[in-house]
Amino acid sequence: MLKTTTTTTKLKQKLSAPHFWAFTTYFTEGFPFTLFRTVSSVFFRDLGVSLEGIGLTSLLGIPWIIKFLWSPALDRYGTKRKWLLSVQGILVAIMILTAVFASTAFAISATAALFLIGAFVSATHDIAIDGYYMEALDNDGQAKFVGYRVMAYRIAMMTGTGVIVTLGTAFNWTLAFSGGAAIFGFFFLYHLFFLPEPQKIVHPFRELARSIATLKTLGIGLAGVLAILTIKRGIETPFVQKLTTDIPFLSRLGFAQWAGILLLLALLTLALFRKRIRKKLENARGSDYAAAFLTFIDRDHAGIMLTFIITLRAGEWMLTTMVAPFIVDLGIKIHYGWITAAVGLPASIAGAMLGGWLISKYTLKRTIWPLILFQNFTNILYMLLAFHLQPFIKINTGAAHPVAIGGFNLFLVAAVHGFEQFSGGMGTAVLMTYLMRICLKEHKAAHYAIGSGLMSLSGLFTGLSGGFLAEWLGYGWMFGMSFVVAIPAMIVIPFLPNMEKDAGKV
Repeated sequence: MLKTTTTTTKLKQKLSAPHFWAFTTYFTEGFPFTLFRTVSSVFFRDLGVSLEGIGLTSLLGIPWIIKFLWSPALDRYGTKRKWLLSVQGILVAIMILTAVFASTAFAISATAALFLIGAFVSATHDIAIDGYYMEALDNDGQAKFVGYRVMAYRIAMMTGTGVIVTLGTAFNWTLAFSGGAAIFGFFFLYHLFFLPEPQKIVHPFRELARSIATLKTLGIGLAGVLAILTIKRGIETPFVQKLTTDIPFLSRLGFAQWAGILLLLALLTLALFRKRIRKKLENARGSDYAAAFLTFIDRDHAGIMLTFIITLRAGEWMLTTMVAPFIVDLGIKIHYGWITAAVGLPASIAGAMLGGWLISKYTLKRTIWPLILFQNFTNILYMLLAFHLQPFIKINTGAAHPVAIGGFNLFLVAAVHGFEQFSGGMGTAVLMTYLMRICLKEHKAAHYAIGSGLMSLSGLFTGLSGGFLAEWLGYGWMFGMSFVVAIPAMIVIPFLPNMEKDAGKV
């Protein structure tokens, strides 16, 4: 009997190792995101929803942009494990309900409502998982397993777009969403029984309910709703409409982009008045939300840190936005599927795992410069590739029957794309590690949410400008410009704060 108990204990310890849960947690982070953001558009189109209606599914991405607004609550109340399990249970229920309603007469309206609720729950789930990862592992462990995170997330995306979509389109959506609920439920049960608890409760959940029920909190919520309605009415005014007509770029900005801009402006405002705000916070109660934002930028060389976070992926955003049109105009869109799946995906996973291993072995401070330079070298390769294939671009752009570019040139495209994904995986490992490094102990979840929100801000401008530059200068020079916009991030690397192992401690 004692031997059986010992064997069971050892098995539980083994299944509770980070080698398992670093994969399972980030699989469960990527799976709902793919379900609500990607699978939803296929589902609604399959049910006959108009393209205009499907365009509205982009609104499901809003919770991931504004999740920093409620991220401080996950640092203050309960533990990250309790949050993770709570929202995973809710997500399982949402997936089961989606399967039930998918075959009913009101499937579209019911699932749309469930997806909207699920998007907010899933964004909260992301905050909990990122916070848990930083609570459970030290800096070396975080760097070591960053490759597992990227690999698990990518596999989750493949599961959603491959398995779930195939089941839905080939058989029926009830079976597809039931399968999704079963897959997610399996990981939920694993976490319920084997996920370790690395954190002590700061404040119990019941205090969260009390804080939400206060008149002050309700007033802040009402003020937020009124602010959103005011902005919406402001956008519809003749002045703003004329402004967007005169400056077409503004008409391309959606809610997510404006949320990112407002986040940056809020942080800059806090930076300017941080000393005055800090004095008020020292004598104030219940200031966790303001403190989370203030402590994010109240550190030495905060401007350099923000510059790095915002511009690190600027070149990558500009490049990746135009890679697909580049391949289409080359006349090889029929090959895009196997190039991205058979070459790009494995390369990106390998790059992330190698990047994490290098950072863990040689430290972030020693590897950050070569890895970022390696990532941005891809842009130069694409520039050379575009110039080399320029004759085919001229012939095949818009052609009903494109001219074959030849086996060797196709190999070059696949090789450059594989290099892009490999080096991009390494760059992702650097960014994830640095974001975790700048998170202070008392505000880990909030700081990571703020940092990841700012990370996507560069995509606002570079992604939109890539198309204009490609139209104006051609693909070759546009890819070259994508390297130029990445230079600021590389310049500030030697001056970056929070590069040491104990940077996130207080």
